[in-house]
Amino acid sequence: MAVAGGTSCVGVMIMRALSVVPMQAGSLAVTDFPDPVPGPGELLVEGVALGVCGTDREIATGQYGWAPPGADRLILGHESLGRVREAPPGSGFAPGDLIVGIVRRPDPVPCPACARGEFDMCRNGQYVERGIKEIHGYGSQLWTVEADYAVRLDPGLESVGMLLEPTTVVSKAWDHIERIGNRAWYGPERVLVTGSGPIGLLAALLGVQRGLDVHVLDRVEKGLKPWLVADLGATYHTGTIADVARHAMPDIIIECTGAPELVLDAMENNAAAGIVCLTGVSSAGRILPFDAGAVNRAIVLENDVVFGSVNANRHHYELGADALAKADRSWLERLVTRRIPLERAAEAFEPGDDDVKVILDLT
Repeated sequence: MAVAGGTSCVGVMIMRALSVVPMQAGSLAVTDFPDPVPGPGELLVEGVALGVCGTDREIATGQYGWAPPGADRLILGHESLGRVREAPPGSGFAPGDLIVGIVRRPDPVPCPACARGEFDMCRNGQYVERGIKEIHGYGSQLWTVEADYAVRLDPGLESVGMLLEPTTVVSKAWDHIERIGNRAWYGPERVLVTGSGPIGLLAALLGVQRGLDVHVLDRVEKGLKPWLVADLGATYHTGTIADVARHAMPDIIIECTGAPELVLDAMENNAAAGIVCLTGVSSAGRILPFDAGAVNRAIVLENDVVFGSVNANRHHYELGADALAKADRSWLERLVTRRIPLERAAEAFEPGDDDVKVILDLT
């Protein structure tokens, strides 16, 4: 019997899902899984789309990833978008609602941050994450999610709602930038974003929404990315951070590449009392000449702040949903450069020359 989730096999409903054997390169495959059964307080959700990012590609190459206890394979996917099929009474959701599932879950102890809903700031590292660490992800035709970890989206965002999770990364970054800025008088005018991938472009979008003079730096000289920046009303640059800083000293720098050279340049080229937020994750093992004394002197004498930011809690999902609802829909749709059916998922793990965001169609 054919169903939305798949087919029946001896009374067990089967769906298709994108999965890997963690730590085993070459194991990426679209495989059969039993349809999930919602537990108390959980929603049953039909997968609509899934964004693919660098984290997914690193898991697929065997760099990290952890399957659920007792399982051999991990269903990938944390940039979710789905439509509620079943919702328990009193959950606040109804069939047909467009939703995104939150990625991280607090540790079972819990630490003081997790106990307050700030599981993105977990202190003991015992959190788990959908599609990454010890819980199946959202890369399947059907999935379940606790109602408390589901975020409703404006129905008009169906074509771009899978952008919410990457938006939460920069929603958190901006939230913390503003909290840090308010330690004293705070009146930023200019922001520099390094990198024009999805995170960088969304960081620029949120900067424009705040009325700031936004500059984006990347090495790509032509193609879609410079046009996307220009259509935001921001300024696109190639070259170096120092080049940009000479004529537009940034009050805020959001570093979205993880490139060690840019991380160091960001710390050296911001305005007095500037804030540098690092969102890109660098690979270890790259050694660069670095005058630590000069950088330390500048940070101390100028009251600068350099901080890292990763993941997001429910508050940042809500901020991100508001930001997407206010954004120009056609601009967001242009961020999605390829839409690939689930059965051809391997193609999404082969970056194209002009890719911004690649998504899988789960319907």
